[in-house]
Amino acid sequence: MRITRSLRLLLTACLLSLFAFSAQADDAQAQSLLQQLADAPNAKKGDIISEIAASGDERARQWLEAFSDGKLARNEETGAFVIVLTNRGRNWTVADALSGEELGEVSRRDLDSIRINNALRSQLDGILSVIDLTVEDPAKRLAAARDLRGSVGESQVERLSEIMSAEENTEVKAALQEAVAIYRVVEQGDLASVEVLSGSLNSNARAALNSAANSDNAELAAAAKKALESIEQKLKINDAAKTLYFGISLGSVLVLAAIGLAITFGVMGVINMAHGELIMLGAYTTWGMQQLLPGQPGLALILSIPAGFLVAALAGVAIERTVIQHLKGRPLETLLATFGISLILQQLVRTVISPLNRTVITPEWMSGSIMINEGLSLTLNRLYIIGFALVVFFGLMLIMRKTRLGLEVRAVTQNRAMARSMGIKATRVDILTFALGSGVAGLAGVALSQITNVGPNLGQNYIIDSFMVVVFGGVGNLWGTLVAGLTLGTINQLLEPWAGAVLAKILVLVFIILFIQKRPRGLFPQKGRAAEG
Repeated sequence: MRITRSLRLLLTACLLSLFAFSAQADDAQAQSLLQQLADAPNAKKGDIISEIAASGDERARQWLEAFSDGKLARNEETGAFVIVLTNRGRNWTVADALSGEELGEVSRRDLDSIRINNALRSQLDGILSVIDLTVEDPAKRLAAARDLRGSVGESQVERLSEIMSAEENTEVKAALQEAVAIYRVVEQGDLASVEVLSGSLNSNARAALNSAANSDNAELAAAAKKALESIEQKLKINDAAKTLYFGISLGSVLVLAAIGLAITFGVMGVINMAHGELIMLGAYTTWGMQQLLPGQPGLALILSIPAGFLVAALAGVAIERTVIQHLKGRPLETLLATFGISLILQQLVRTVISPLNRTVITPEWMSGSIMINEGLSLTLNRLYIIGFALVVFFGLMLIMRKTRLGLEVRAVTQNRAMARSMGIKATRVDILTFALGSGVAGLAGVALSQITNVGPNLGQNYIIDSFMVVVFGGVGNLWGTLVAGLTLGTINQLLEPWAGAVLAKILVLVFIILFIQKRPRGLFPQKGRAAEG
């Protein structure tokens, strides 16, 4: 037993010694490589960088990143290599380059930074990408492969070919093939590589093909021109998809802005010129919530949805009770009165808050975009607004179809006198309908705060468009509002690139005027005796 235990202890000691020796050998090799990098002239540092990258040391990427950022230095007293963590003031915080252990603060006079120039930085960008091609995460490998396009050098081609043959992920492999093909087209005029780039939307690939199209080699130039034609066709399709996406997002904003107006206009026949200011109140509510919850824009935005609805709904009830109920049946007076209210609300906001625009912070989960391909990316904030508009729309549809309020609203819309004779309290319906329509306007303001600045004139930009949507879709019809909003938003976005923003709106207005001449009740007219009269 004692012999067995002694053998175990001896074996353990031998293994520990072996690991220690291996670690010492690795550190000695690393120290030697870093020493060469520090002492070599710039002309020879490129070879040493490649040697460090090929060493297989897990710390190689950290060293090269620090070198690229100008944060790799040598302690003049001890000769140890360190990575600068913070370089402010006289004393810099550093970490040991070999062990990674933080060493605290060191006087910057005791540190000799290893110099780097732009040419070496360009080489490092490609080498760091090659290092990333060996990690386990496919997303990181894909990002690294895409970064290599346009930066592959002669020394990397052989290594990249080896990596390609071992790569199992098709996206990563395709990106690597493009990276190598760009190099071969530019440097070697390789005809086969032109075919590889023929479907690529990458700017570096297009630049390589443009260069080949001007080549003295007639066959190469013809193949490059053909590849560029196919790419241009793809780019046109992607531009059309992008325009359609922006048109749908603009249409979703119009739907949100107009759907509340469609309800109140359909039920009460009121031309509410203060509807834009109710949208503005919803946007300011979002800004106010972010002031109450600083540093939490996501939570503030979520809470702004019910808050914006309530603020705008209460404002709508106040407007209806104080002004509109006394002007029923007189649309011209209602228009003038609500226009005056809109001016009052604008001036109230200027006085109480500020005449200056306010910026609402977009939450992190709404920032950025989804990349469909290299020619098409969809911004997340607009994607959320499209989804939000659909949720609000179908929520209103449920209210109108499945609740008692919805039944009464439809009854009053179709024939107010008959609804009263059946015991429906039309005044109560008017109040609730105006509150609902105003609340939805507040929700539109919450959505708009994510794509534009919040200011006193915010609602004025959407009030005319909202009325056009209501008239075009059919007064009081929710489906008509949805179709009209999306249609007008898309048409406007299609016209803007060649007609300009102002002329595009004029053309849309002319289109609606001509359309109303043929269909005075819009796309989806009301049904009922009131509509017939």
